[in-house]
Amino acid sequence: MTGPVILAIDQGTTNSKALLVAPDGSVLAMRARPMPVDYPRPGWAEQSATAIWDAVAGLIAEVVAAAPGAEIAALALSNQRETIVLWDAATGEPIAPAVIWQCQRSVDRCRALRDAGLEEEIAARSGLGVDPLFPAAKIGWLLDAIPGARARAARGELRCGTVDSWLLWNLSGGTLHATDPSNASRTQLFNLESRTWDERLAEIFAVPPALLPRILPSDGGFGSVAAGRTALPAGTPIRVMLGDSHAALFAHGIAAPGRVKATIGTGSSLMAATAARPQSTHGLSATVAWQRAEAAPQYAIEGNISVSGHAAAFATALLGLADEAELTRLAASVPDSGGAVFVPALAGLGAPHWQPGARGLIAGMTLGTRPAHVARATLEAIALQIGDVLDAMEADLGLRLAELSIDGGAARSDFLAQRLADLTGRAVVRPDIAEASALGVARMAAEALGFGAWRTPDAARFEPQLAADRRDAIRRRWRTALAAAVAAGAP
Repeated sequence: MTGPVILAIDQGTTNSKALLVAPDGSVLAMRARPMPVDYPRPGWAEQSATAIWDAVAGLIAEVVAAAPGAEIAALALSNQRETIVLWDAATGEPIAPAVIWQCQRSVDRCRALRDAGLEEEIAARSGLGVDPLFPAAKIGWLLDAIPGARARAARGELRCGTVDSWLLWNLSGGTLHATDPSNASRTQLFNLESRTWDERLAEIFAVPPALLPRILPSDGGFGSVAAGRTALPAGTPIRVMLGDSHAALFAHGIAAPGRVKATIGTGSSLMAATAARPQSTHGLSATVAWQRAEAAPQYAIEGNISVSGHAAAFATALLGLADEAELTRLAASVPDSGGAVFVPALAGLGAPHWQPGARGLIAGMTLGTRPAHVARATLEAIALQIGDVLDAMEADLGLRLAELSIDGGAARSDFLAQRLADLTGRAVVRPDIAEASALGVARMAAEALGFGAWRTPDAARFEPQLAADRRDAIRRRWRTALAAAVAAGAP
């Protein structure tokens, strides 16, 4: 292997990956490791922060060993967003598990903020509605739940950040505590207008600003790898950091209004680029997609679905199947769900509904319902949730989004891609960028380094084939089941 390459890391919720990427976007080597998630109490979700770092360091060693002659020009990082880590500034040891984005432990804090009438102010400053998905309330919860943590934070003994900051701290040997605007804009502590940490939001959520990292441009450079931290040579530049969904948007080449992408992973993120900060009245979020060095920020509108591809994994285990491929084969063995509807509100409902108390349910079953119908209802649920966000996005943007570009693990299923086209009534395009988040940061790093042209990937296209009356009937049953899921979680 000759010539410069980029080592791209994609640290996800259920998998971490390392890719060696050529200047034209070709993947030269890839390694992956599964990431366990712990659910210690109902509604709680967490991971070992140490295991996250160990997995990334291990993957770097594996991919470097797989290409011993590679000239690694830079490291680029994409990461699961809204997951928060709190660690000791002196030792670098986490003082608690990483509280991941799915976790609902801050639900009472969020309810108190809404009851106090603060949601409108929070949304105006941060672009985000009040929901346990976002880290700010989780940070306040951690500082109050861990004995002595708030006092230690006041003395400057602790650091806090999203997973990108945690990885950067470890890669740099504790010399740099930083993040980028894409990750910062998902914390609910970032002001979308000033693009800085917001003192008022920090006050509302009881988060000392001194805990938080510096905010640097997404491709502006984040120092270099310290000696002895990884298998990489000391001084290897850390060039790009982006939240995973933002990186996927960049990989799709979407930087102007009119197109939307959906990353269908553990959860789903639908994101569309906007010319300026978007305003939502339909349950969506405003965010910074990225900000490049010495350039204006690229804004986006986003809808986050809490349980998407994870619904398939859940149903696979529930039905006692070997894997998700078997779930798909079972779903394809029947022409419809037989009236069964699965609402995967297994961690509440995210956008555009924002019902954290909602509970998962399977409705519409009869004595004729079989496992195949439940399997089909599961995959239809993924598509129907995405359809709800698409409708909200069109209402906010005031334009028709006729085409959806998809990526992520679940998106590899032709069956799901076709159901997505059928149930949304839109063409679905799946570019050949299976590792979109990693390729997105690699592409941004390649451009920042002045590498040559990035190759245009091939794409599969899926056109709607379901009659409108059948689609409308399925969506009516879906809306009825959604209301029941919300009612099931009511106090």
